[in-house]
Order: sequence, then C-alpha cells, then structure tokens
Amino acid sequence: MIGLLGKKLGHTRVYDAEGTLVPVTVVLAGPNRVLQCKTRETDGYNAVQLGFDDQKPQRLTKAVAGHIRKFNGQPVKRIREFRDFSATVKPGDVVGPSLFLPGDFVDAIGVTKGRGFEGVVGRHGFRGGDSTHGAKGWHRRSGAIGQRLFPGTVMRGLKMPGHLGQVRRTTQNLEVVQVLPEDNLLLIKGAIPGAEGDYVVIRESKKIPKTVAEQIRVAKAEAARKLQEAAAKAAEKAAKSGAKPAAAKAGK
Repeated sequence: MIGLLGKKLGHTRVYDAEGTLVPVTVVLAGPNRVLQCKTRETDGYNAVQLGFDDQKPQRLTKAVAGHIRKFNGQPVKRIREFRDFSATVKPGDVVGPSLFLPGDFVDAIGVTKGRGFEGVVGRHGFRGGDSTHGAKGWHRRSGAIGQRLFPGTVMRGLKMPGHLGQVRRTTQNLEVVQVLPEDNLLLIKGAIPGAEGDYVVIRESKKIPKTVAEQIRVAKAEAARKLQEAAAKAAEKAAKSGAKPAAAKAGK
C-alpha cells in the first residue's frame, strides 16, 4: 500500500476529463524522502519510512537526528511509516504525487480543526429546550442527566458539553482528479480533515485499491467509447436521411 506525507494548501474547483466542474482540495504531496526501508528479515515486517518538509538540523531532537544520520537522510519535520509499501524504493530516493494517477482513490488522514469548548447542541446535535410555552433558560441545555433515587448518579459516557474537534480523522474513498508532479500537487475531490497548512497523510484507499481503480477507469473509457460510437452512428444515419441531427435542432 503506497502513501505520502503532505500539507493541505486550500480548496478550488477544476474541470475533469468530462468537462464537469469538481470541487477539490489542493495537497502539497512532495517531495517525500525515503529514510529507511524495513524488511521482514531485519525488522520483522515490511515498511518504508518517508520524511516530508525539510528542517534545520539544530531543531531536531538528538534521537531523531541520530536516526536520520544513521541512514544518511536529510533532516525533515515529519516522519511517517507505511507498511507493505508497494512501490520499489531505497533510502535516499525521492517520491512524490506521481505515485498516484487521476482516477485513483485515496484515504486522507488529518487532525480536525479545534473548536474549543462547545455545548451539547453544537457538540452532539441535541435538540435543546422549547423556545415558547413558558420555557425559560433551557433553550440550549441537555435536560436531566441523573436517575433520581436509584442509582442516583450520572451514568458514565453520557454526552455532555466539552472540547470539540482537534481529533484524528480519516476520510475514505476520495478520488484523485489531477496529478501535477512538476509542482508536487495532488488535486483530490472533496474535503480533507484539518485546516489549511496542516499536515495530512494521503494513502492508497483500503476499500478501493489501485487495481479496482484501474478497472473503474477501463469501464468508464469503454462506456465513453460506446457513447461516441452511438453518437457517430446517429449522425451518419441523420445525414443519409437528410434530417438535421438532434444537436442542430436543439441549437436552432
């Protein structure tokens, strides 16, 4: 399973191959430097360590600096390990968004925006109290939380006000719309967890891997080809009969 470390840059809209306007998230997904390649013989499992976003050596801890120096790597801000990396790489290599193709599906992992202390209506979607019929002071409260005499305590795990956001989340099955290797950019359809400038992990989708994505691309290309053939046959038939094509009638 391949993956990359990246940074969420922002949002925009682009046209796909069929001319449809698609909202996308722009992710800086490179360059990723290969720091270490683990194998089943030496480490007990297969994995690749990638580093992203160059850093000054004096800003690294001694442990991290020593680990990077051991494999002759370059100081980086973020290190991430990907197990069973399907691409063939070695320490010192540089990988980027060209690992993915337009039409591939990915999972985006990030930390959501922190919203601070929030009440039950905003945090859990509670209905709140009535706004009329004499209700006073209970418009955004949760209501009763105890059990009167027995057991006479608040049950553990009850939904209450508290800190909202700033948690790790994974958004699955996002489609890659465009790959711009010269700028190290991935344009991914939809939204990705986190604020602009946050670090994210883009990995191959677990539910729709590259093999399945390739089958979907082939099926779409075949459907488009059949549609073009049908349109060409309809135009040829209309030309032989002397009638105007449907598109010309609609334009008129």
